[in-house]
Amino acid sequence: MRRRDFIAVLSGAAAWPLVAHAQQAERMRRIGVLMGFDERDEVWQSYLTSLKQRLQELGWIEGRNLRIYYRFAGESTERARNAAEELVALAPDLIFVSTNPVLSAVLKATRSIPVVFTWVSDAMGSGFIASLAHPGGNVTGFHNFEPEFGGKWLQVLKDAAPGVRRVAVLYIPEISAHVAFLRAAEAASTPLGITIVPAVAREAADVDRVLSAFAREPNGGLIVTPSPLTGTRRDVIIGSAARLRLPAIYPFGFYSADGGLLSYGINELELVRGAASYVDRILRGEKPGDLPIQLPSKFQLVINLKRQMRSVSQFRTRCSCAPIM
Repeated sequence: MRRRDFIAVLSGAAAWPLVAHAQQAERMRRIGVLMGFDERDEVWQSYLTSLKQRLQELGWIEGRNLRIYYRFAGESTERARNAAEELVALAPDLIFVSTNPVLSAVLKATRSIPVVFTWVSDAMGSGFIASLAHPGGNVTGFHNFEPEFGGKWLQVLKDAAPGVRRVAVLYIPEISAHVAFLRAAEAASTPLGITIVPAVAREAADVDRVLSAFAREPNGGLIVTPSPLTGTRRDVIIGSAARLRLPAIYPFGFYSADGGLLSYGINELELVRGAASYVDRILRGEKPGDLPIQLPSKFQLVINLKRQMRSVSQFRTRCSCAPIM
């Protein structure tokens, strides 16, 4: 073999590991996304856009090295169960979920495929994880609210509407985090001189009936807990609260943007961007059970000035205030 050809062969052999490494790096990974909301809702489309943008920043490009299977369950637990089973049957590398009912459905369908959650409250109390520091199993994620937030919503509502003497907590009893919110509100109510009234609503048809019955007595207010129902049917809830003249507090800013009086909670787009970092780490080999549950540290108060909110006091938790004109 001539010296020139021998050098060429060696050069080609040296390049083989690099080519193989590049091909491995561009291997198509697959994730399932299951949202507990309506796919036509602009709020959740922006949520998914933030997820994809952050994944792209981390090197995961949809269509190049990432394929995403989307499912939307809305407020239906049956749709959530069916969608979870469909995604598990596809055997993706990871499933990204939102809301307590959806996470519950996915964990019933698989205990082996890694799961990253957002928009979930009280994951340990709900039995989804072993502990916050070491969730164990196949699941980890980013919390939105801890149980004590039920008391914080009550305090903020009282500061905003001092005349409130009775407060309905709109909740779904089958969601254990909702029960925890209710208990926290009850614990905080006595020093404030407020009576807490449980308001059970499992579907949209329940909302107006339950709130109309509550509003027959004066000096009422409303706490709306986060769920697929209250998120998907927020127009019904906001409309009923306005018609019945119930000062209401909501868990996310988009409620106020859609006409609600005020909200106090997290920035959901920051949450999903953080969760995308966990998706990246798991796709690169880390185990979900070793990644600690992340808790929110920054909260945002949003006031709808069109509803003639006059004043809001200062709060102990770190928050930013964003008025809506």
